[in-house]
Amino acid sequence: MSRQEMDVLGWDECDVILVTGDAYIDHPSFGMALVGRLLEANGYRVGIIAQPDWQSADAFRTLGKPRLYYGVTAGNMDSMVNRYTADRKPRSDDAYTPNGEPNKRPDRAVSVYAQRCREAFPGTPVVIGSIEASLRRIAHYDYWSDKVRRSVLFESKADMLIFGNAERALVDLTKRMADGESIKSIRDLRGTSFLVPAGWMPGEDWGVHNSTRVDTPGKIDKHIDPYLMVDQNSPTCATDNKPAEEVNPAMVEPTKEVAPPPPPVEVVKTIRIMSREERRAMELEKHHKTVVRLPSFETVTNDPVMYAHASRVFHLESNPGNARALVQGHGDRDVWMNPPPLPLQMDEMDNVYDMNYARGPHPSYGGANIPAWEMIRFSVNIMRGCFGGCTFCSITEHEGRIIQSRSEPSILREIEHIRDKTKGFTGIISDLGGPTANMYRLSCKDKEIETTCRRLSCVYPSICVNLGTNHNPLIKLYRRAREIPGIKKILIQSGLRYDLAVRSPEYVKELVTHHVGGLLKIAPEHTESNVLSKMMKPGIGAYDEFKALFEKYSLEAGKKQYLIPYFIAAHPGATDEDMLNLALWLKKNNFRLDQVQTFMPTPMAMASAMYHSRRNPLHKVTDDSEEVFTPRTLKQRQAHKAFLRYYDPKNWPILRDALRNMGRGDLIGTGERHLIPPYTAGEENFKASQGKRAMPMLAPGAGKRGPGAPMAGARGKPNALTGSLTARQTVETKGKPSILDTIKVKKAAPAPAKGGNPGRTAAASGGRGRK
Repeated sequence: MSRQEMDVLGWDECDVILVTGDAYIDHPSFGMALVGRLLEANGYRVGIIAQPDWQSADAFRTLGKPRLYYGVTAGNMDSMVNRYTADRKPRSDDAYTPNGEPNKRPDRAVSVYAQRCREAFPGTPVVIGSIEASLRRIAHYDYWSDKVRRSVLFESKADMLIFGNAERALVDLTKRMADGESIKSIRDLRGTSFLVPAGWMPGEDWGVHNSTRVDTPGKIDKHIDPYLMVDQNSPTCATDNKPAEEVNPAMVEPTKEVAPPPPPVEVVKTIRIMSREERRAMELEKHHKTVVRLPSFETVTNDPVMYAHASRVFHLESNPGNARALVQGHGDRDVWMNPPPLPLQMDEMDNVYDMNYARGPHPSYGGANIPAWEMIRFSVNIMRGCFGGCTFCSITEHEGRIIQSRSEPSILREIEHIRDKTKGFTGIISDLGGPTANMYRLSCKDKEIETTCRRLSCVYPSICVNLGTNHNPLIKLYRRAREIPGIKKILIQSGLRYDLAVRSPEYVKELVTHHVGGLLKIAPEHTESNVLSKMMKPGIGAYDEFKALFEKYSLEAGKKQYLIPYFIAAHPGATDEDMLNLALWLKKNNFRLDQVQTFMPTPMAMASAMYHSRRNPLHKVTDDSEEVFTPRTLKQRQAHKAFLRYYDPKNWPILRDALRNMGRGDLIGTGERHLIPPYTAGEENFKASQGKRAMPMLAPGAGKRGPGAPMAGARGKPNALTGSLTARQTVETKGKPSILDTIKVKKAAPAPAKGGNPGRTAAASGGRGRK
């Protein structure tokens, strides 16, 4: 972090200098700490430059010139996601900066930092990585500039990009460079990408497949009739297609007599019968020495159909077991991408997480509050990867679909380490999780099937019959963790994949009885099948099934606990009618969402390809294939978000306009069947719910709203969060043609006595975990 620290250590130079857009926190949840400790464990001297001033190259010279290379990352988040909201407005804070201070990193930080490193010490190799670089390794749609941009390798001018789980590639690269090998000659590492001259190949024995051989886009040519005696591919004016009598003899050049060819020499060919194993080995060798050429940057920029096609092929070539190298042209140069890295084995995962982390921010920050650190300081990461394949999420593109789990002893050791060495620990572990709470040690039942599989998701449209869904190892881990002396409570705050959880009622019971602190996050994301199919999410019936188990075991445990659902507004495929039906479902179930999210197209996500191309890459893409409706204008996106918070007076004006434009003015009124009230004088003074306080609601038939009025159609006590058993109401789960048809008209509830409790609203606290 400083030259003074180098002097204390007796270093005259660093082997590797890592540059990051985050504050430096020595904890395995932060990429720079993990990478730095890993290189240190392999004997290299590692320096860290955290959140440097990018206005000049001076900050990048702080630790001197690295002996091997600069390693550059934007941090744990994509810098554009970190700095801007889904409406492209600047954020007011940064969770990865001391005291949450904003503007401590530039836009597209990887490119800016890499260019400053080159300026600081020209000729020094630059290696880029992290989620920002990983998701920009090919031509990609950039939401913030609303255009297709080139690979980040061009903008950053980096020598190499390492994507995905980088441990193996990083250690191998560093060792080979330390042994004197030039980075320009290292071209065989999995999980790496680099620029090469157009047409470059690793060897003469390599072959090229055009991406259209993997998945044919566009219209299909008419099959040739083999019985016609004319060349169907020749132009109509060709003399070959004319009747013989129409050919002018004067226009025919006289043929010369040619000596007959010598008789062929009879050759005896040896026929070799190959065994199945030999043929399989030959096919594999050929497969591994084949590169798939994606449509060029110029092509995908000008043709949305080809952009969607490229996205589909890219995702089809993502299984480390069968993925081939990919190449994409950018002018006179190619971006070459080796196959993705192989998943770490359990002992390798243990080694990565068992290193000697300080588990805290660097001392130079003093007592500054770093929000991201406060959120995870008492949590334990137990696995990586996600096989859900949600189209709006980029975890799969970065960490892969194959789950990489730590061993139980390694996880228990970390809990003990937190108990003994982390300041401020009160006996509560805030999370045992990862990208998903309940995918720990889940995998394909057959390794050979896993190696050859090309499905985009293991759980959509239904859970694969080859997927093991045994939650017993996770149940055992929870029980062992609770037995550790000094541990009072272990919470699960990572997003839960509830369609998997219902396969193991014992797991749901264990979770609900011991590991829910009153609120549990789950993410149905939507209620309408049209939208869920574009997300690759299960139907709302899976939510109903989990909700029934959750309520049953909460009741048995004698606890009042609630589900916190997350929904996405303005996702590709979502129409105004879809969002209206979702809003009516929310009202029927007495949900008042406090945290909602508008869809943000992030690079390389399949939903982002839908947003840009208006085509569905989940299926074969053609010129006349399904067109995906996509809310793109700010007014549309704001209206969709307003439907999720229909109860908020600030949203009523935009919802009134939307409902009238949809021909659904019948939903504007004060009755139970109405979604929002008509305009009333003074409604601008009403405030939406804050925390657990209720927003005042008009009683049906009332002319004005005022404090203390009960929620329209409330049954018993207004439900705080979910419309669960504690709300004394049940929900029909059978399919209906319209959500509106399921809402029964009741008489208005009487207003409570003065000073009565107006009810509560949903307050989703903590980090957002979506699965």
